[in-house]
Amino acid sequence: MSEYDFTGISVLIIGDVMLDRYHFGTVSRISPEAPVPVVNVKKMTQTLGGAGNVANNISGLQSGSVIVGACGKDADGATLKKMLDGINTRYSFVETESPTTTKLRVIGDKQQIVRLDFEEVTPVKDKLAQKALNHIKKELEKCSAVVISDYGKGFCSFEICEEVIRLACNKGLPVIVDPKGADWRKYAGATTITPNVKELAEAVGRKVDNVDEEVVLAAREVIERTRVKYLVVTRSEKGISIVWRDEYMHIPTEAREVFDVSGAGDTVVASLALCLGKGSDISEAVKVANKAAGIVVSKVGTAPVLLDELNESFNTYSKVLNSFQLDSYVANIRSMKRKIVFTNGCFDILHRGHVTYLRKAASMGDVLILGLNSDASVKSLKGDSRPMNSEMDRAEVLAALEFIDAIVIFDEDTPFQLIKTIQPDILVKGGDYKAEDVVGREYAKKTVIVDFVEGYSTTKTIEDMQGVNK
Repeated sequence: MSEYDFTGISVLIIGDVMLDRYHFGTVSRISPEAPVPVVNVKKMTQTLGGAGNVANNISGLQSGSVIVGACGKDADGATLKKMLDGINTRYSFVETESPTTTKLRVIGDKQQIVRLDFEEVTPVKDKLAQKALNHIKKELEKCSAVVISDYGKGFCSFEICEEVIRLACNKGLPVIVDPKGADWRKYAGATTITPNVKELAEAVGRKVDNVDEEVVLAAREVIERTRVKYLVVTRSEKGISIVWRDEYMHIPTEAREVFDVSGAGDTVVASLALCLGKGSDISEAVKVANKAAGIVVSKVGTAPVLLDELNESFNTYSKVLNSFQLDSYVANIRSMKRKIVFTNGCFDILHRGHVTYLRKAASMGDVLILGLNSDASVKSLKGDSRPMNSEMDRAEVLAALEFIDAIVIFDEDTPFQLIKTIQPDILVKGGDYKAEDVVGREYAKKTVIVDFVEGYSTTKTIEDMQGVNK
């Protein structure tokens, strides 16, 4: 697939902007004052939340947006504006007497301990609503798509939503709605609404199990009521479904490892808006959004997806890391406290023995990094007639195995320097080695020897192909 480029696409985002704060720390005791954990805070970060996170994702995808929303006349409002300036996003806010919506999450080790919400849900109406609509009308002249990011904090009133959708439809602009609450009449006439299964159930007023038939039936009820063209339903581990009045499409999830789902819906909305604004059809737009969501749930907090990450995700070579990428990759894995498994080999002609061995190695931890001997390294070890397949051909075949997370090609006879760099939690070696004889074992927390599957080897396969054993 060719690379995506969203240059020139501008998205108007209308909705609730908020600030997400994270306090990270460690927990080693229970408070003597109450039966609650004591978190020793080591780090504080803050990110854009709500409609701000949609803008952050659009910025990460190297495109532009403008937000029309509300904030308080307070320090958090000033912080929010400064953060939007930092991602080159324009904004037109109406300032209210209510505080800027802020969510503070306290995380002890990997566990969220508590979330504190600072907010007052106050509907924007009368003069403030008219002021907001004046900003919106001005910005509609310059945009390619419209997002209504409703978090139920008061900005996305019936009056504002209805007028925005009417004006956008008159200009032929796609309108993507991230919904809130049970009454979706205010979204009538939009291009699409993007609920998760829980939100869909709330809209139809009954339980909806996350199975194809129930999702399609509920989505069609909403389409009848709201006159939207289609619904895009995010379904967690089951991926995303597009439902029209007379047809549907189910797209499986792209996420292998889920660390934090915060903001994944915003990523889907941002990706859809850019693709539809560029003129893509909905099936392609959803496939891109699904890829983007799969990337973002592997990150900590409401982090955006980046354009390079998105384009690389469509390329099997994206698993093949150079030394610079490896350092960054390992640091990110370490920050999420995942267990790294490392193994290595030539894998000249992939066979059942290889696959069984690699799957067993992957099962020992959270992330499997594979060291792959380069062509020069294989030639040095196996002779001038090897390898049969080039290093990039071998890498691409191995990258297709879903349980391999990253591949690093090395030129040396042994992966000693690679192991020293990665310092894996588990070092896996195949064959009849003794653990104390494995190269690089001093840089691993644990070394495990896995028996090869009897009767399978690349050398034997090549000999059989050449008729040596006949």
